[in-house]
Amino acid sequence: MPDPDLSSQEQAQERPQAQTQEAVREQSIVVERHATGAVVIWLNRPERLNALGVAMVNDLLATIEQALTEKATAIVLRAKGRAFCAGADLKERQTMEEAARHAHNRAINAAVNVLAAAPVPTIAVINGLALGGGCELALGCDIRIAAASAMIGLTEARIGAIPGAGGTQRLPRLIGISRALDMMYSGEPVTAARAQDIGLVNLCVEDDGLDAAVMRYMEVLGSRSPAAASTLKKVVYEGVEMSLAGGLERERQALSAIFGSADYAEGLAAFAEKRPPQFSR
Repeated sequence: MPDPDLSSQEQAQERPQAQTQEAVREQSIVVERHATGAVVIWLNRPERLNALGVAMVNDLLATIEQALTEKATAIVLRAKGRAFCAGADLKERQTMEEAARHAHNRAINAAVNVLAAAPVPTIAVINGLALGGGCELALGCDIRIAAASAMIGLTEARIGAIPGAGGTQRLPRLIGISRALDMMYSGEPVTAARAQDIGLVNLCVEDDGLDAAVMRYMEVLGSRSPAAASTLKKVVYEGVEMSLAGGLERERQALSAIFGSADYAEGLAAFAEKRPPQFSR
């Protein structure tokens, strides 16, 4: 329910920030490629709480599309500074004509949708605030890992709007209609612990354990078959839009293809030989 002590999305974005060396970096997106095979995409606009301005959204979309060409074992979305993402840049939005506001919203949608459609596992690592479009970015990922201090919510009600980058559809599918409507009606964020309780995040960890938790997850995914993970993701997301019978048939078709795959043969051999499998990438 509403908490009058919580500041609004716009107030959070407008709060003055300390001018550290990191806060004045030129790149709005930073990319790291890990030995695990994961591509880590960092939002890097900490002086604006990683708010989604026009240039940053365009950079993010291009970066995700590039990562999808690299045979990554996972795409991990993280953020520099003390917030994951405070949502659309309302300071920029305020100065826009209506057509530009529509274009900005379409660009945010495009970034979220490309992330959601990625054929590899996607992970949002939430530190600090994940509000509005920032929450919708996280909802576009398969897995969400949050620091204990994180606050997560669809806050558009505070400015007389509704979520416009998938939040009205993805949140109810994740946590149920009533809980989702409660969050969206009030516009109030929830704590990471509450988010874990209602299924909004998969894992809530202490702030100083966030990096280690993410690395462990990337290592696990890096040890699995990328082809099997991609098939699994496709079957699950297609199946939930079908009847149970249709989904089960889709599963049987996918498993039939896997039985003849090189990775399945390698997995069986590794099991028999009591060694870790070496799956193809």
